[in-house]
Amino acid sequence: MSNQVTPFRDRKIDDIRKLIDEGYEVVDVREDWEWNKGHLPGARHVVLNTILSNPTAQKFRDRTIFVCAVGERSAVAAEMAVALGVNDVVSFRGGTKAWKEAGLPLETP
Repeated sequence: MSNQVTPFRDRKIDDIRKLIDEGYEVVDVREDWEWNKGHLPGARHVVLNTILSNPTAQKFRDRTIFVCAVGERSAVAAEMAVALGVNDVVSFRGGTKAWKEAGLPLETP
């Protein structure tokens, strides 16, 4: 049985806050209606289906955190970014739900 290594880091809220402070870019991959209800401050919005349908159309920089509602779609986006050659990719396990439950601020468009 092999130990498969995940090509991206899966992190929870405390680590995510530190990484944001260190200058990581945050990319929210939720649907438009979810984004409009509130997102992490300073996040960029790129719907996951947009990434999946045309992966090379989006440019992601190294040191990117992907976020969704709870962490499933962000993991898919993170895996895609790694496949495109992006380094130091993080998926926010817990996502916007964990952020909101921690009492942290959300922005609305």
